[in-house]
Amino acid sequence: MTTIAPVQTELTSSFDSWQLVFFSRLNRRFEHASAEEILRWAITDFGAGLSIGTSFGANGMVMIDMALRIDPDVDIFYIDTGYFFPETYDLIDRAQRHYQRTFRRITPTLSIEDHEEAHGRLYQIDPDRCCHLRKVEPLTQALRDSTAWVTALRRDQSKTRASTSVVRWNARHNVVKIAPLVHWDENEIWDYVDKHNVPYNALHDQSYPSIGCWPCTRAVAPGEDPRAGRWAGMSKTECGLHWANGGGI
Repeated sequence: MTTIAPVQTELTSSFDSWQLVFFSRLNRRFEHASAEEILRWAITDFGAGLSIGTSFGANGMVMIDMALRIDPDVDIFYIDTGYFFPETYDLIDRAQRHYQRTFRRITPTLSIEDHEEAHGRLYQIDPDRCCHLRKVEPLTQALRDSTAWVTALRRDQSKTRASTSVVRWNARHNVVKIAPLVHWDENEIWDYVDKHNVPYNALHDQSYPSIGCWPCTRAVAPGEDPRAGRWAGMSKTECGLHWANGGGI
């Protein structure tokens, strides 16, 4: 028994070193690649193991459109928290008609009614716990059979996302996490939307640059940070899907 721990430590250290080298090389390879090139590589190399997650923001809609031009059958999922704006549900319907296919819908264990009966209006008293139950835990289900997870994160969205890697290992879900749009800015997103007639959430035209659940999202005033409408008045800035223990994951 006395020799097991050192051996395990050595193996773990070797794996961590290999992982660091491997993903460093991938990031050097793709740091200056186009979003289309990164996405095509991901779809080709990971095949059926690739899953694209979206919350149907403008970034996510660009990612969906770009991916479906490469592979019309690529897996696309979303986590329906039950607290979506009506405009978000409308967009989902419009997008599925536009692309003539459905997206994989993932739901939390509890319905809104059961959730609020058990916890009250958790979004008011403990929004981190609410996000964990209705977003983070369902993501485990969404990625259960996946080997790679594509997100629409951009470095310019916030300070917490400024160091987002193009490719990284996500230990929480044991998948490769890929962010093809890290270099894009807001203008590039909307140029793509206009050029390709991509469906988007009507709330974007009503001063909602970032859209989450309705209890925790408000319109943004002129001059405010684009994410100022998320969890306004709280120190919270991330839901937990991409951030934990003070760092990106």
